[in-house]
Amino acid sequence: MNTEQALSTLKRNRETLFALEHAASILGIDGETVAPSGSAETRARTMGELTRLIYDLITDKEASAALEFLYDHREELSPVDARNVSELYRDLNDARKIPKEEEAAFAMLLSQSSAVWHEAKVKSDFALFEPWLEKVFDSMKRRMELLEPDRAPYDTALDRFERGLSMEKCDAFFAALNKRIPALIAKVGAAEQVDDSPVVGLFSLEEQKKISDFAMDFLRLDRRYCVLGETEHPFMAPIDKHDVRIHTHYYTENFLYSLYSVVHEGGHALYELHIADELQGTALASGCSNAMHESQSRFFENYVGRSKPFTNRLYDFLEETFPGRLSFVDKKTFYRMVNKAEPSLIRTEADELTYSMHVMIRYDLERRLFDGTLSVHDLPREWNRLYGEILGIEVPDDRRGVLQDSHWSNANIGYFPSYALGSAYGAQYLKEMKKSFDPFAAVEEGDLTPVESWLEEKIWRHGRMVDPADLFRSVCGDFDPAVYADYLEDKFTELYGL
Repeated sequence: MNTEQALSTLKRNRETLFALEHAASILGIDGETVAPSGSAETRARTMGELTRLIYDLITDKEASAALEFLYDHREELSPVDARNVSELYRDLNDARKIPKEEEAAFAMLLSQSSAVWHEAKVKSDFALFEPWLEKVFDSMKRRMELLEPDRAPYDTALDRFERGLSMEKCDAFFAALNKRIPALIAKVGAAEQVDDSPVVGLFSLEEQKKISDFAMDFLRLDRRYCVLGETEHPFMAPIDKHDVRIHTHYYTENFLYSLYSVVHEGGHALYELHIADELQGTALASGCSNAMHESQSRFFENYVGRSKPFTNRLYDFLEETFPGRLSFVDKKTFYRMVNKAEPSLIRTEADELTYSMHVMIRYDLERRLFDGTLSVHDLPREWNRLYGEILGIEVPDDRRGVLQDSHWSNANIGYFPSYALGSAYGAQYLKEMKKSFDPFAAVEEGDLTPVESWLEEKIWRHGRMVDPADLFRSVCGDFDPAVYADYLEDKFTELYGL
C-alpha cells in the first residue's frame, strides 16, 4: 500500500459513511420536528440499523488499515489530509472501545428518550421521563468509562464536547464569574426596571414569521442552503455547508423568544455555511468545538442582536411592517426592554447578565449526577432548590424547570458549559474586532459584511483544522473571563444608570 492508494480507499469509505450519516441526520431532525409521536419506536429501530452500518464502516478492516498506514505516514500528507487522518484516527480508536451492539442500543435509546421528553415536557411530568433519563445517564457514564477508564467520567464528557475542557477548568472559569456577576445582578435588581410587558406580546405567530425573515436577511443567511423550521426546543442541524437547518419555537406571549432563537441558531448556521470548500468531505468540515460554535451563536444573539444599533433597526422594521404598533414606545425605551435583566426560569429566554447562572446550575447538577452524589429521582427537587438559592425564583412546574432543555434526552451531557464559555469568548472577539473596525457601525448600516468577513477569516473557514484552545488563542490571545465581566459591567451599568 502507498499513500495514494490509502487515500483513495479512505475517500471511498468516507463517501459511503457520509451518505449514511446524512440519512441518520435527516431522521433525527424529523424526530425533533414533524414526525408523529407514535412513530418513535419505528424510528428508533431504523436509527439502530443505521448506527450498525455506520459502525461497520468506521471499523471496516480495509479502511482501518488504510487509515493506520496514513497515520504512520502523515508527515508525507498535505496539512488538510494530515489533520483529517489524525481526527479520523482518534474517532477510530474511540469506536473500537465501544461494542457495536452497545452503540446501536445507545442510538435507539436516544431516539426513544427524545420522544418521551417531548411528551413529558408538554405534560409537565418528570416522572414520565425519569426512567429514560436514568438510562441515558447510566449509558453515558459507562461510555465515558470505556473511552477513558482512568479518568473521571464527567471530565471525559466535557472533553468530548470541548476538547481540553475539564472540571478543573470549568471550576476556575465559573469562580471568576462568581466573583463579579452575582453582585452586578443584585445591583441591577435593586434599580428601577423597565416594564416590557406592553411589547413582548404584541405580535401574532404569523407576524413573528415575518420578523424571523427579517432576522435571517439581516444575518445574510443564504436561503438556498439554510432553511427555518419549527420545533419544541430551538436547534441548528448541519448536514454540510449546502444544507443547514435552523429551528425556532413561536410563543404568542413573547415575540422576542423566537426572534433571538432565530438569531442564535443563525449564528450557528453562519459558521457551518462558511467552512472552507477544501474541507468538505473530510472530518474537518464542521465547527471546531461546542464552545467555539456557541461563541458564534451567542455573539450574534447578544453582541450584535441586543446592541443598540440592532434594536434601532428592529424598531424601524417593526414600525414599517406593522405601522403604529410601537407608537407608544421610543427607541431608547425599546432598547431597554430588549435588554431587561432579571432572574427568570428559562435559560433560552435569559438576559445576558443572568444567563451564566443558568449554565452553572446545570453544570453542578450534571457533575453530581455523574459522581453519584445526586440521583435522577431527586433531580427536580435539587433543580428547584438551586433556582431558589442562586436566582431567587420559585419553579412552578417541571415544564419550566427540569424538563425545559432537550439536551439530556439527547445525551448532550457536558455540553452546557460551552454556552457560558462561548458567551465569554464573544467579549474578546468584540475587543479584537474594534482594533480593526467598528462592528457596531456595520450593524447600524445594516451590512454585516465586515463582521462576518472577520469571523470567516479568523474562525469559520478553519473548521476543525485546529484544536479549539489554539484557534481561540490565534484570534484573541489567552482566554480571560475578566473581559466578559468587564463587558457586562459596562453595558448594564449604562443601561440601569448604576
